Amino acid sequence: MISISKTVLICGLVLYLGFIIVFSDSKCPSSEHFSSFRLKWSPFNFESNVAQSKTATNIRHLLFGLLGSEKAWHHRKSYIESWWRPNVTKGYLLLDVPPQGDDLLPWSSNSPPYKTSDDVPKLVNETKHVDATVLRLVHGIMEVFREDHDGVRWLVMGDDDSIFFLDNMVEILGQYDHTKYYYLGGHSEFILSNYWYSFHQGFGGAGFILSYPLAKALAKDMMSCLKRYAHLNAADRTTMTCIADIGVNLTPLQGVHQIDLRGDLSGFLSSHPKSLLMSLHHFDMVDPIFPSMDRAQSVFHLQNAAQYDQSRMLQQTICHHRSKSWTFSVSWGYSAHIYEKIMPRSWIQRPIETFKTWQTSSNPPHYMFDVRSPSQDPCEAPHIFFFKSVERTPRNEILTTYTRGWPRGIETCLFAGNHSAEYVSEIHVYSPAIKRIQIDRCECCDILHEAGSNKAEVKYRECKEDEIIA
Repeated sequence: MISISKTVLICGLVLYLGFIIVFSDSKCPSSEHFSSFRLKWSPFNFESNVAQSKTATNIRHLLFGLLGSEKAWHHRKSYIESWWRPNVTKGYLLLDVPPQGDDLLPWSSNSPPYKTSDDVPKLVNETKHVDATVLRLVHGIMEVFREDHDGVRWLVMGDDDSIFFLDNMVEILGQYDHTKYYYLGGHSEFILSNYWYSFHQGFGGAGFILSYPLAKALAKDMMSCLKRYAHLNAADRTTMTCIADIGVNLTPLQGVHQIDLRGDLSGFLSSHPKSLLMSLHHFDMVDPIFPSMDRAQSVFHLQNAAQYDQSRMLQQTICHHRSKSWTFSVSWGYSAHIYEKIMPRSWIQRPIETFKTWQTSSNPPHYMFDVRSPSQDPCEAPHIFFFKSVERTPRNEILTTYTRGWPRGIETCLFAGNHSAEYVSEIHVYSPAIKRIQIDRCECCDILHEAGSNKAEVKYRECKEDEIIA
Protein backbone atom coordinates (compact mmCIF):
# COMPACT_ATOMS: atom_id res chain seq x y z
CA MET A 1 0.00 0.00 0.00
CA ILE A 2 2.86 2.34 0.90
CA SER A 3 4.66 1.44 -2.35
CA ILE A 4 1.56 2.27 -4.41
CA SER A 5 1.17 5.62 -2.63
CA LYS A 6 4.79 6.54 -3.36
CA THR A 7 4.37 5.59 -7.01
CA VAL A 8 1.26 7.77 -7.38
CA LEU A 9 3.01 10.69 -5.65
CA ILE A 10 6.10 10.42 -7.88
CA CYS A 11 3.99 10.19 -11.06
CA GLY A 12 1.98 13.20 -10.04
CA LEU A 13 5.14 15.20 -9.38
CA VAL A 14 6.64 14.23 -12.75
CA LEU A 15 3.44 15.22 -14.60
CA TYR A 16 3.32 18.55 -12.76
CA LEU A 17 6.96 19.37 -13.63
CA GLY A 18 6.38 18.38 -17.23
CA PHE A 19 3.32 20.63 -17.38
CA ILE A 20 5.32 23.59 -16.06
CA ILE A 21 8.20 22.99 -18.50
CA VAL A 22 5.94 22.67 -21.53
CA PHE A 23 3.79 25.69 -20.80
CA SER A 24 6.68 27.88 -19.75
CA ASP A 25 8.40 27.31 -23.11
CA SER A 26 8.34 30.57 -25.00
CA LYS A 27 7.86 28.61 -28.26
CA CYS A 28 4.72 27.00 -26.98
CA PRO A 29 1.68 29.01 -28.21
CA SER A 30 -0.21 28.20 -25.06
CA SER A 31 2.48 29.44 -22.68
CA GLU A 32 1.39 33.08 -23.00
CA HIS A 33 -2.18 32.17 -22.12
CA PHE A 34 -1.02 30.07 -19.19
CA SER A 35 1.19 32.89 -17.92
CA SER A 36 -1.68 35.36 -17.99
CA PHE A 37 -3.87 32.78 -16.27
CA ARG A 38 -1.23 32.21 -13.61
CA LEU A 39 -0.76 35.96 -13.10
CA LYS A 40 -4.48 36.58 -12.83
CA TRP A 41 -5.12 33.86 -10.32
CA SER A 42 -1.86 33.84 -8.43
CA PRO A 43 -2.48 34.04 -4.67
CA PHE A 44 0.36 36.56 -4.47
CA ASN A 45 -1.40 38.84 -6.94
CA PHE A 46 -4.62 38.46 -4.97
CA GLU A 47 -2.86 39.48 -1.78
CA SER A 48 -1.37 42.46 -3.59
CA ASN A 49 -4.82 43.61 -4.64
CA VAL A 50 -6.09 43.22 -1.08
CA ALA A 51 -3.10 45.13 0.27
CA GLN A 52 -3.81 47.95 -2.16
CA SER A 53 -7.39 48.22 -0.89
CA LYS A 54 -6.06 48.20 2.68
CA THR A 55 -3.67 51.12 2.27
CA ALA A 56 -3.83 53.55 5.15
CA THR A 57 -6.72 56.00 5.01
CA ASN A 58 -5.68 59.58 4.29
CA ILE A 59 -7.44 62.88 3.82
CA ARG A 60 -7.85 62.30 0.07
CA HIS A 61 -10.13 59.37 0.85
CA LEU A 62 -12.70 61.68 2.48
CA LEU A 63 -15.41 63.54 0.58
CA PHE A 64 -17.16 66.38 2.44
CA GLY A 65 -20.66 67.62 1.86
CA LEU A 66 -21.32 70.85 3.78
CA LEU A 67 -24.91 72.04 3.80
CA GLY A 68 -25.48 75.75 4.12
CA SER A 69 -27.48 78.76 3.06
CA GLU A 70 -26.31 81.76 1.08
CA LYS A 71 -27.62 84.13 3.77
CA ALA A 72 -25.68 82.49 6.59
CA TRP A 73 -22.49 81.91 4.61
CA HIS A 74 -21.65 85.63 4.76
CA HIS A 75 -20.74 85.25 8.45
CA ARG A 76 -20.11 81.51 8.66
CA LYS A 77 -17.45 81.05 6.02
CA SER A 78 -14.70 81.75 8.59
CA TYR A 79 -15.74 78.62 10.50
CA ILE A 80 -15.13 76.40 7.48
CA GLU A 81 -12.05 78.26 6.24
CA SER A 82 -10.39 77.70 9.64
CA TRP A 83 -10.02 73.96 8.89
CA TRP A 84 -10.53 73.56 5.12
CA ARG A 85 -7.29 72.78 3.23
CA PRO A 86 -7.47 74.15 -0.32
CA ASN A 87 -6.39 71.70 -3.03
CA VAL A 88 -6.18 68.95 -0.41
CA THR A 89 -9.65 68.52 1.09
CA LYS A 90 -12.29 67.10 -1.25
CA GLY A 91 -15.87 68.22 -1.16
CA TYR A 92 -18.49 70.88 -1.76
CA LEU A 93 -20.53 73.50 -0.01
CA LEU A 94 -24.15 73.01 -1.05
CA LEU A 95 -25.98 76.35 -1.06
CA ASP A 96 -29.68 76.99 -1.49
CA VAL A 97 -29.08 79.80 -4.02
CA PRO A 98 -25.96 81.12 -5.81
CA PRO A 99 -23.76 83.44 -3.71
CA GLN A 100 -24.13 87.20 -4.03
CA GLY A 101 -22.33 90.24 -2.68
CA ASP A 102 -18.83 91.68 -2.78
CA ASP A 103 -17.87 89.79 0.38
CA LEU A 104 -18.50 86.45 -1.36
CA LEU A 105 -17.62 87.17 -4.98
CA PRO A 106 -15.24 86.43 -6.47
CA TRP A 107 -15.40 83.12 -4.59
CA SER A 108 -12.57 82.65 -2.08
CA SER A 109 -10.00 79.96 -2.87
CA ASN A 110 -9.86 79.28 0.88
CA SER A 111 -13.48 78.10 0.84
CA PRO A 112 -14.77 74.78 -0.47
CA PRO A 113 -16.09 74.94 -4.03
CA TYR A 114 -19.82 75.56 -3.96
CA LYS A 115 -22.76 74.03 -5.76
CA THR A 116 -26.42 74.99 -5.60
CA SER A 117 -29.02 72.47 -4.58
CA ASP A 118 -31.17 70.69 -7.16
CA ASP A 119 -34.60 72.09 -8.02
CA VAL A 120 -36.26 71.74 -4.60
CA PRO A 121 -39.84 72.70 -5.68
CA LYS A 122 -39.66 70.06 -8.40
CA LEU A 123 -38.46 67.46 -5.90
CA VAL A 124 -41.19 68.41 -3.44
CA ASN A 125 -43.79 67.99 -6.16
CA GLU A 126 -42.36 64.60 -7.08
CA THR A 127 -42.08 63.24 -3.54
CA LYS A 128 -44.99 65.11 -1.91
CA HIS A 129 -42.67 65.92 0.99
CA VAL A 130 -44.08 68.03 3.83
CA ASP A 131 -40.90 70.07 4.40
CA ALA A 132 -38.83 71.53 1.57
CA THR A 133 -35.84 72.25 3.84
CA VAL A 134 -35.71 68.69 5.14
CA LEU A 135 -35.91 67.37 1.59
CA ARG A 136 -33.06 69.66 0.45
CA LEU A 137 -30.79 68.55 3.30
CA VAL A 138 -31.39 64.83 2.86
CA HIS A 139 -31.32 64.93 -0.93
CA GLY A 140 -28.02 66.81 -0.63
CA ILE A 141 -26.33 63.55 0.39
CA MET A 142 -26.98 62.15 -3.08
CA GLU A 143 -26.00 65.42 -4.76
CA VAL A 144 -22.58 65.42 -3.13
CA PHE A 145 -22.01 61.69 -3.58
CA ARG A 146 -22.65 61.75 -7.32
CA GLU A 147 -19.98 64.40 -7.97
CA ASP A 148 -16.75 62.63 -7.06
CA HIS A 149 -16.07 58.91 -6.66
CA ASP A 150 -12.34 58.66 -7.39
CA GLY A 151 -10.61 57.18 -4.38
CA VAL A 152 -13.42 58.09 -2.00
CA ARG A 153 -13.83 55.82 1.01
CA TRP A 154 -15.94 57.99 3.31
CA LEU A 155 -18.64 60.59 2.77
CA VAL A 156 -18.73 63.20 5.56
CA MET A 157 -21.85 65.35 5.81
CA GLY A 158 -21.90 68.44 8.02
CA ASP A 159 -23.22 71.98 8.43
CA ASP A 160 -21.63 75.31 7.59
CA ASP A 161 -21.33 76.35 11.26
CA SER A 162 -19.10 73.45 12.29
CA ILE A 163 -15.36 72.97 12.54
CA PHE A 164 -13.68 69.64 11.88
CA PHE A 165 -10.34 68.24 12.99
CA LEU A 166 -9.21 66.45 9.88
CA ASP A 167 -6.15 64.59 11.15
CA ASN A 168 -8.15 63.06 14.01
CA MET A 169 -10.97 62.21 11.63
CA VAL A 170 -8.57 60.37 9.33
CA GLU A 171 -7.08 58.54 12.31
CA ILE A 172 -10.47 57.36 13.55
CA LEU A 173 -11.78 56.34 10.12
CA GLY A 174 -8.60 54.37 9.50
CA GLN A 175 -9.74 52.00 12.25
CA TYR A 176 -12.83 50.98 10.26
CA ASP A 177 -13.16 48.87 7.11
CA HIS A 178 -14.36 51.29 4.44
CA THR A 179 -15.53 48.42 2.22
CA LYS A 180 -18.28 47.55 4.69
CA TYR A 181 -21.46 49.44 5.59
CA TYR A 182 -20.81 52.04 8.32
CA TYR A 183 -22.93 54.92 9.61
CA LEU A 184 -20.83 56.89 12.12
CA GLY A 185 -21.84 59.93 14.12
CA GLY A 186 -22.55 61.48 17.49
CA HIS A 187 -25.48 61.98 19.84
CA SER A 188 -26.71 65.31 21.11
CA GLU A 189 -25.35 66.54 24.45
CA PHE A 190 -28.88 67.62 25.43
CA ILE A 191 -30.73 64.49 26.51
CA LEU A 192 -34.12 65.72 25.30
CA SER A 193 -32.85 66.23 21.75
CA ASN A 194 -32.07 62.51 21.59
CA TYR A 195 -35.46 61.73 23.13
CA TRP A 196 -37.35 63.98 20.70
CA TYR A 197 -35.61 62.69 17.59
CA SER A 198 -33.78 59.43 18.25
CA PHE A 199 -31.01 57.93 20.33
CA HIS A 200 -30.03 56.01 17.19
CA GLN A 201 -29.34 58.92 14.85
CA GLY A 202 -26.14 60.76 14.08
CA PHE A 203 -26.76 64.49 14.50
CA GLY A 204 -25.79 65.91 11.14
CA GLY A 205 -24.62 69.37 12.10
CA ALA A 206 -21.68 67.89 13.94
CA GLY A 207 -21.15 65.55 11.01
CA PHE A 208 -22.19 62.00 10.25
CA ILE A 209 -20.02 59.73 8.15
CA LEU A 210 -21.01 57.06 5.64
CA SER A 211 -18.70 54.44 4.19
CA TYR A 212 -18.64 54.48 0.40
CA PRO A 213 -20.76 51.31 -0.08
CA LEU A 214 -23.43 52.66 2.28
CA ALA A 215 -23.40 56.10 0.66
CA LYS A 216 -23.84 54.42 -2.72
CA ALA A 217 -26.78 52.34 -1.49
CA LEU A 218 -28.40 55.36 0.16
CA ALA A 219 -27.98 57.52 -2.96
CA LYS A 220 -29.54 54.79 -5.11
CA ASP A 221 -32.57 54.59 -2.80
CA MET A 222 -32.80 58.34 -2.11
CA MET A 223 -35.91 59.28 -4.10
CA SER A 224 -37.78 56.20 -3.03
CA CYS A 225 -36.94 56.84 0.61
CA LEU A 226 -37.97 60.50 0.45
CA LYS A 227 -41.32 59.36 -0.86
CA ARG A 228 -41.67 56.70 1.86
CA TYR A 229 -40.94 59.21 4.60
CA ALA A 230 -42.43 62.35 3.08
CA HIS A 231 -44.21 62.96 6.40
CA LEU A 232 -41.02 63.34 8.48
CA ASN A 233 -39.99 66.91 9.28
CA ALA A 234 -36.45 66.29 10.61
CA ALA A 235 -33.53 65.76 8.23
CA ASP A 236 -31.26 63.71 10.52
CA ARG A 237 -34.10 61.44 11.54
CA THR A 238 -35.05 60.93 7.91
CA THR A 239 -31.46 60.02 7.07
CA MET A 240 -31.29 57.57 9.98
CA THR A 241 -34.59 55.99 8.91
CA CYS A 242 -33.47 55.60 5.30
CA ILE A 243 -30.22 54.00 6.47
CA ALA A 244 -32.07 51.69 8.86
CA ASP A 245 -34.11 50.44 5.90
CA ILE A 246 -30.84 49.38 4.29
CA GLY A 247 -30.08 47.39 7.44
CA VAL A 248 -27.47 49.63 9.08
CA ASN A 249 -27.49 51.28 12.50
CA LEU A 250 -25.47 54.10 14.03
CA THR A 251 -21.98 53.50 15.38
CA PRO A 252 -21.56 56.34 17.95
CA LEU A 253 -18.34 58.37 18.16
CA GLN A 254 -17.52 60.33 21.33
CA GLY A 255 -15.40 62.95 19.58
CA VAL A 256 -18.26 64.23 17.38
CA HIS A 257 -19.99 67.11 19.17
CA GLN A 258 -23.36 68.51 18.17
CA ILE A 259 -23.05 71.18 20.91
CA ASP A 260 -26.73 71.37 21.71
CA LEU A 261 -25.75 73.80 24.47
CA ARG A 262 -25.87 77.57 24.83
CA GLY A 263 -23.85 80.32 26.45
CA ASP A 264 -20.38 79.82 27.93
CA LEU A 265 -18.94 76.55 26.59
CA SER A 266 -15.68 76.73 28.57
CA GLY A 267 -16.72 74.20 31.21
CA PHE A 268 -17.54 71.61 28.55
CA LEU A 269 -14.40 72.19 26.49
CA SER A 270 -12.20 72.01 29.60
CA SER A 271 -13.31 68.44 30.40
CA HIS A 272 -13.40 66.62 27.08
CA PRO A 273 -14.00 62.83 27.16
CA LYS A 274 -10.97 60.62 26.58
CA SER A 275 -11.34 60.35 22.81
CA LEU A 276 -9.99 62.13 19.75
CA LEU A 277 -11.76 65.43 19.02
CA MET A 278 -13.42 65.27 15.60
CA SER A 279 -15.91 68.14 15.35
CA LEU A 280 -17.63 71.04 17.12
CA HIS A 281 -20.98 72.38 15.89
CA HIS A 282 -23.33 75.32 16.59
CA PHE A 283 -20.74 78.09 16.93
CA ASP A 284 -23.48 80.63 16.22
CA MET A 285 -25.35 79.45 19.32
CA VAL A 286 -22.60 79.74 21.94
CA ASP A 287 -20.46 82.58 23.21
CA PRO A 288 -17.00 83.04 21.62
CA ILE A 289 -14.89 80.33 23.24
CA PHE A 290 -11.92 82.62 24.02
CA PRO A 291 -12.09 85.88 26.02
CA SER A 292 -11.59 89.11 24.05
CA MET A 293 -12.13 87.32 20.71
CA ASP A 294 -15.13 87.09 18.43
CA ARG A 295 -16.37 83.77 17.08
CA ALA A 296 -14.30 83.87 13.90
CA GLN A 297 -11.10 84.74 15.77
CA SER A 298 -11.83 82.01 18.31
CA VAL A 299 -12.10 79.18 15.77
CA PHE A 300 -8.88 80.21 14.02
CA HIS A 301 -7.13 80.46 17.39
CA LEU A 302 -8.24 76.94 18.34
CA GLN A 303 -7.17 75.58 14.96
CA ASN A 304 -3.78 77.21 15.45
CA ALA A 305 -3.12 74.75 18.28
CA ALA A 306 -4.56 71.91 16.20
CA GLN A 307 -1.93 72.52 13.51
CA TYR A 308 0.72 71.40 15.99
CA ASP A 309 -0.95 68.37 17.55
CA GLN A 310 -4.53 67.28 16.93
CA SER A 311 -4.09 64.08 18.93
CA ARG A 312 -4.00 66.06 22.19
CA MET A 313 -6.66 68.65 21.32
CA LEU A 314 -8.84 69.20 24.41
CA GLN A 315 -7.41 66.06 26.00
CA GLN A 316 -7.57 66.57 29.77
CA THR A 317 -4.42 65.96 31.78
CA ILE A 318 -4.53 66.21 35.58
CA CYS A 319 -1.63 66.36 38.03
CA HIS A 320 -0.77 67.66 41.50
CA HIS A 321 1.74 70.04 43.04
CA ARG A 322 1.71 68.49 46.49
CA SER A 323 3.97 70.93 48.32
CA LYS A 324 1.32 73.62 47.80
CA SER A 325 -1.67 71.25 47.63
CA TRP A 326 -2.55 72.46 44.12
CA THR A 327 -4.28 70.44 41.40
CA PHE A 328 -3.65 71.32 37.73
CA SER A 329 -6.08 70.38 34.98
CA VAL A 330 -5.04 71.10 31.38
CA SER A 331 -7.35 70.86 28.38
CA TRP A 332 -4.59 70.89 25.77
CA GLY A 333 -4.90 73.73 23.27
CA TYR A 334 -7.77 75.38 25.12
CA SER A 335 -7.51 75.96 28.88
CA ALA A 336 -5.71 75.23 32.14
CA HIS A 337 -7.13 75.28 35.67
CA ILE A 338 -5.48 75.47 39.10
CA TYR A 339 -7.38 74.26 42.16
CA GLU A 340 -6.04 75.17 45.61
CA LYS A 341 -6.62 71.66 46.90
CA ILE A 342 -5.65 68.11 45.97
CA MET A 343 -8.68 66.93 44.01
CA PRO A 344 -9.43 63.40 42.70
CA ARG A 345 -9.38 62.96 38.96
CA SER A 346 -12.91 61.51 38.96
CA TRP A 347 -14.24 64.85 40.27
CA ILE A 348 -12.15 67.08 37.98
CA GLN A 349 -13.30 65.13 34.92
CA ARG A 350 -16.90 66.27 35.38
CA PRO A 351 -17.47 69.46 33.35
CA ILE A 352 -18.37 72.63 35.23
CA GLU A 353 -21.87 73.64 34.14
CA THR A 354 -20.93 77.06 32.76
CA PHE A 355 -23.34 76.49 29.85
CA LYS A 356 -27.11 76.44 29.57
CA THR A 357 -29.47 73.82 28.21
CA TRP A 358 -30.35 73.85 24.52
CA GLN A 359 -33.99 74.52 25.35
CA THR A 360 -35.82 75.23 28.59
CA SER A 361 -35.79 72.11 30.71
CA SER A 362 -36.87 72.32 34.32
CA ASN A 363 -36.22 68.83 35.58
CA PRO A 364 -32.95 66.90 35.30
CA PRO A 365 -31.37 65.01 33.71
CA HIS A 366 -30.40 67.64 31.17
CA TYR A 367 -27.24 66.21 29.61
CA MET A 368 -25.78 62.96 28.33
CA PHE A 369 -22.84 63.38 30.72
CA ASP A 370 -22.18 64.22 34.37
CA VAL A 371 -21.70 67.86 35.41
CA ARG A 372 -20.80 69.84 38.53
CA SER A 373 -22.22 73.22 39.39
CA PRO A 374 -20.05 76.37 39.44
CA SER A 375 -18.86 77.01 42.97
CA GLN A 376 -17.71 79.96 45.05
CA ASP A 377 -16.02 77.63 47.50
CA PRO A 378 -12.32 78.64 47.28
CA CYS A 379 -11.31 74.97 47.46
CA GLU A 380 -13.56 73.99 44.54
CA ALA A 381 -13.47 77.03 42.23
CA PRO A 382 -10.52 76.94 39.81
CA HIS A 383 -8.21 79.71 38.67
CA ILE A 384 -8.90 79.73 34.92
CA PHE A 385 -6.33 80.22 32.16
CA PHE A 386 -6.86 80.17 28.39
CA PHE A 387 -4.64 79.14 25.50
CA LYS A 388 -2.49 82.02 24.24
CA SER A 389 0.27 80.62 22.00
CA VAL A 390 1.98 77.50 20.72
CA GLU A 391 5.49 76.82 19.45
CA ARG A 392 8.00 74.02 18.93
CA THR A 393 11.02 74.21 21.22
CA PRO A 394 14.68 73.47 20.31
CA ARG A 395 14.32 70.30 22.43
CA ASN A 396 11.61 69.08 20.03
CA GLU A 397 8.79 69.62 22.47
CA ILE A 398 5.57 71.54 21.92
CA LEU A 399 5.11 74.48 24.26
CA THR A 400 1.59 75.78 24.77
CA THR A 401 1.14 78.87 26.92
CA TYR A 402 -2.01 79.69 28.91
CA THR A 403 -2.72 83.07 30.49
CA ARG A 404 -5.17 83.99 33.23
CA GLY A 405 -8.67 84.72 31.99
CA TRP A 406 -9.67 86.92 34.95
CA PRO A 407 -9.00 87.26 38.68
CA ARG A 408 -10.78 84.56 40.64
CA GLY A 409 -11.96 87.17 43.17
CA ILE A 410 -12.50 84.94 46.21
CA GLU A 411 -10.38 84.11 49.27
CA THR A 412 -7.74 81.41 49.48
CA CYS A 413 -8.59 77.78 50.19
CA LEU A 414 -7.49 77.10 53.78
CA PHE A 415 -8.03 73.34 53.69
CA ALA A 416 -4.32 72.49 53.56
CA GLY A 417 -2.67 75.79 54.47
CA ASN A 418 -2.47 79.26 53.00
CA HIS A 419 -1.24 78.64 49.45
CA SER A 420 -2.95 81.08 47.12
CA ALA A 421 -2.49 80.69 43.37
CA GLU A 422 -3.80 84.18 42.66
CA TYR A 423 -0.37 85.51 41.76
CA VAL A 424 0.15 82.87 39.01
CA SER A 425 -0.58 84.58 35.71
CA GLU A 426 0.88 82.16 33.16
CA ILE A 427 1.18 78.39 32.72
CA HIS A 428 3.65 76.80 30.31
CA VAL A 429 2.76 73.26 29.20
CA TYR A 430 5.46 71.10 27.56
CA SER A 431 4.26 68.05 25.65
CA PRO A 432 6.11 65.59 23.40
CA ALA A 433 6.14 66.44 19.69
CA ILE A 434 4.82 62.94 19.03
CA LYS A 435 1.20 62.19 18.24
CA ARG A 436 -0.55 60.21 20.93
CA ILE A 437 -3.19 58.21 19.12
CA GLN A 438 -3.75 55.24 21.43
CA ILE A 439 -5.59 57.04 24.21
CA ASP A 440 -6.12 54.02 26.42
CA ARG A 441 -4.99 56.06 29.42
CA CYS A 442 -4.51 59.74 30.21
CA GLU A 443 -1.02 61.17 30.30
CA CYS A 444 0.54 62.25 33.60
CA CYS A 445 2.61 65.35 34.27
CA ASP A 446 5.02 67.01 36.67
CA ILE A 447 4.71 70.56 38.03
CA LEU A 448 7.64 72.96 38.30
CA HIS A 449 7.03 76.18 40.19
CA GLU A 450 9.49 78.38 42.04
CA ALA A 451 8.20 80.07 45.18
CA GLY A 452 6.74 83.48 44.36
CA SER A 453 7.01 83.06 40.58
CA ASN A 454 4.06 84.16 38.46
CA LYS A 455 4.73 81.28 36.04
CA ALA A 456 4.19 77.56 36.46
CA GLU A 457 5.47 74.78 34.20
CA VAL A 458 3.66 71.54 33.41
CA LYS A 459 5.69 68.77 31.80
CA TYR A 460 3.79 65.90 30.22
CA ARG A 461 4.96 62.31 30.48
CA GLU A 462 3.52 58.82 30.25
CA CYS A 463 2.06 57.54 33.49
CA LYS A 464 3.90 54.81 35.34
CA GLU A 465 2.31 51.41 35.18
CA ASP A 466 0.86 51.54 38.72
CA GLU A 467 0.68 55.34 39.15
CA ILE A 468 -2.40 56.65 40.94
CA ILE A 469 -3.41 60.30 40.58
CA ALA A 470 -5.53 60.97 43.66
